[in-house]
Amino acid sequence: MAASPSVFALELRPQARFDLIDVRRRLEEDVGDELARYRRVLYCSHHTTAGYLEQSLCARLRHDREQVNGFIRLFRHLFPPEAPYQHDRLERRRELSDEQRESEPLNADSHLTYIGSGLNNCVSYVNRAETPVFFIDLDGVFRNERRRRQTTVIAYDREELVESVELALPVSRRPVDAVNLKDPQLGLFDRLEQCLIRHGVDNGRVRISLAPTETHAGLTVNEYETLLMKHDLAEVLRHPFEFMAQKGRHILADPRAVPHKTLNYARYDVVRVINELLDVLGVGESRLERLLAKFIAKPASRFLRMRSAVSFPLRENDGRGSIVCGRYQSPILVQWQPADRQTRWLRVDISRFV
Repeated sequence: MAASPSVFALELRPQARFDLIDVRRRLEEDVGDELARYRRVLYCSHHTTAGYLEQSLCARLRHDREQVNGFIRLFRHLFPPEAPYQHDRLERRRELSDEQRESEPLNADSHLTYIGSGLNNCVSYVNRAETPVFFIDLDGVFRNERRRRQTTVIAYDREELVESVELALPVSRRPVDAVNLKDPQLGLFDRLEQCLIRHGVDNGRVRISLAPTETHAGLTVNEYETLLMKHDLAEVLRHPFEFMAQKGRHILADPRAVPHKTLNYARYDVVRVINELLDVLGVGESRLERLLAKFIAKPASRFLRMRSAVSFPLRENDGRGSIVCGRYQSPILVQWQPADRQTRWLRVDISRFV
């Protein structure tokens, strides 16, 4: 007989601004071999600058701390701290009070690294006791003060689909745009909450995905802040190489800072592009120019690891299931070419853990 799902809440304290914390090991220290009874584990971050990589990618990186570190470091080179990001111009952030501006971190680089590297707020892993599961924090220390990070872990055996719906999402005619799927005017989250009540789902997850026919668009979970979405991210999508050259020029000045072993395991487009750049540096100007021209022609989907689906955990709260969503977390649809008839199609699946 399958065991009932178990839910664990952990507080994590990163040691540095960029830190990898083995949550699997932390759980074993707290609850012993409690996880051993289950086939799968859902790991969830409540933050927009800290999350998890998918298990398949971690397997490519051999579940090795050094390799995961090196993979994320690629994107930290592309989005370096203290570059002139619009998000970090706090005087332009109208949602912040004067008091909040005094304590608000300058962390646009962390948000863009999270989006660009394909970090997830919510991932499901096959339960393997021998492999680490890394909570990857990109903004864990501010002004020498360690942040308090929250992660929820749900152990379960399988999941049952209880409802699946297709939704038409109106989008602008702008070729580069970002849509906040949590916007109350869209009514998506209200509709999801009604589904949870109707089906009596307590522990599970909701998965939002692009229809298979959708192209030139991706999904992420992050802070929907206007300067970040409409300026910094839009700049990346419109001119990816120009952005990299301006904001991350030190990767070209010191290319060997990127571990080569990481490049051997992470076979994604942005990694291959950087690998090629490393190979041609110093080889010849004409060859370099041809390579850069080829790279500039690549769409944003090959520059960033934008995903086609995002998930949120569901857990019991006050006697009924609710969506677990961090204070600043929103599912965001990003497009880099206009959609036909200004409409994008989404599929929403609600599952119960058993």
